[in-house]
Amino acid sequence: MSTLKVPVLIVGGGGSGLAASVFLSGHGVEHLLVERRADTSRLPKAHYINLRTMGIFRQYGLADDVAERAATPEQFGTVRWQTTLTGPGPLDGRVIHEMDGFGGGALREAYEAAGPALPAKLPQVRLEPVLRRHAEQRNPGHVRFGHELVALTEAADGVTAEIRCVETGRITTVTAQYLIAADAGRTVGPALGVRMEGPPALFDATTAYFSADLSEWWTEGSIITWFLNPYRPDLSGALVEMGPTWGRHCEEWGLHLPLAGIDRTDEKAVTGRIREVLGLPGLDLTLHDVTSWRVEAVLAERYRHGRTFLVGDAAHRQPPAVGLGLNSGIQDAHNLAWKLAAVLSGRACDGLLDTYETERRPVGRSNTAWAMSAAAHHQVVIDAAVGLGPHVPPERRTPVFLSYFSPTPVGAAQRARAAEIFATHRGECQALDVETGFAYEQGAIVPDGSRPPARSPLGDEYRPVVRPGHLLPHAWLERDGRRVSTHDLVGPDAGFVLFTGAGGAMWTEAAERAAGKLSVPVTVVRIGDGDEDAEYADADGAWRRLRGTDGGAAALVRPDQHVAWCATGAEADPAGALTEALAHVLGGLGVPGHRAP
Repeated sequence: MSTLKVPVLIVGGGGSGLAASVFLSGHGVEHLLVERRADTSRLPKAHYINLRTMGIFRQYGLADDVAERAATPEQFGTVRWQTTLTGPGPLDGRVIHEMDGFGGGALREAYEAAGPALPAKLPQVRLEPVLRRHAEQRNPGHVRFGHELVALTEAADGVTAEIRCVETGRITTVTAQYLIAADAGRTVGPALGVRMEGPPALFDATTAYFSADLSEWWTEGSIITWFLNPYRPDLSGALVEMGPTWGRHCEEWGLHLPLAGIDRTDEKAVTGRIREVLGLPGLDLTLHDVTSWRVEAVLAERYRHGRTFLVGDAAHRQPPAVGLGLNSGIQDAHNLAWKLAAVLSGRACDGLLDTYETERRPVGRSNTAWAMSAAAHHQVVIDAAVGLGPHVPPERRTPVFLSYFSPTPVGAAQRARAAEIFATHRGECQALDVETGFAYEQGAIVPDGSRPPARSPLGDEYRPVVRPGHLLPHAWLERDGRRVSTHDLVGPDAGFVLFTGAGGAMWTEAAERAAGKLSVPVTVVRIGDGDEDAEYADADGAWRRLRGTDGGAAALVRPDQHVAWCATGAEADPAGALTEALAHVLGGLGVPGHRAP
């Protein structure tokens, strides 16, 4: 039996765990990742990478690699409902409704204004290899697939884990100061007695993954196409492109479909049902897998247990509506990584790590509830929009569709009413504020006493603001003819970043003094309207409008791009104010008699 000692052990090599590895490497934190599977996901599963996650990937040098393989909003920015793909009848192949979604079409301008990197579509089966390659390159020899956790002991000063090589059976004893559980809740959480709160299983869903040439019938541009069969309710479903080619010539597909009364292991029966849902009885297809999964809305009772932190599905599991699952997990890891780095480097106290749960658990609760609400809305309201519902007997189903498509005043009225109801679906497919506008009201921030700004009820309007706990607003700046985002100026190498205006020269000296006293890197960014005294030019005034003030005001931004503290510029002792704010954020470091671990 061999032994290994590392500052951080990551259990789980899915999207959240691999992202955590990349982020820790970016901060120079030594760590070991173990994953029981021999390779990354063999199933497409999660496929939408939202605007905030792509911004995080940009911060860590991942965005270009992801975008190279992914579909763009032009290729997936529509949500579509139709009867079937094709068929001989007058109701076959009919489009019921379409709307822009996830940054496509008319939404593009709002999404471009919200961040420097647009959303992307890349299924997990193609995303995880990208993350794994970067994780292995940045942490050679310490990303180990085919290794599983078999025993775990937690103590006051760290954790001890027994890791077994699946192929050889060899056991390695690993001691670590901290553990990140990114194992989807399979081992670590249950071993520590962490309960998942909420309804454990709302219903079971089934997804069939297959290859087929649908180019003759497929309409490009849809992130998901929902089928509402005009003849039989059991033939409804939802079809998703899974690449690797995007658009008409996509090779692989995922179809969510009901298989009630069908044995999912019966390949002939399943392929027959796929053909029925699509309206293609003679379709040549290859079935790769059929998975059944529980639709649940559960949240871990706590995100921190001693020296262990839960991220991703280990901390929260929700319906796939809105695409919040994987994105939330990656954002969990992003929040945790800089805090672990600060504590392990001695720049912060262990108390900073308590803010991981303080900040991320409310977001997890909100996202879980939002996904559940969106899923329920779609299941009930969208069917009703067309004129269906539990009150409609089976024999009335086809007449309802005939009326819906009829070129009569009644048909026009039915379609108009439906369009207004379909528009409420923007709470799922246009939820930019849900993706990007979440904020931390408590945690590693210095509240300024202001009230949180009002948020749009359907989550479709993101209103950026420079306020403690909120994401730093994105604005394009210019320097020496180069265009950069405010987000590009915040990252692991910059430490904390203090944004100020052309009149904020006092903050440069204040940052030097605060950084020297606390041994915390602080970078000052001065933005002006083309002033020679400012490093960056705000040529179109976007930053000034977002900031709401100019002159000597300042905003301290954390390494995860969230605002930590705001100063008005009227401080009598800027260095003292900044030092106090940093000490507060980092959990008391710099306070007499307080030592970091």
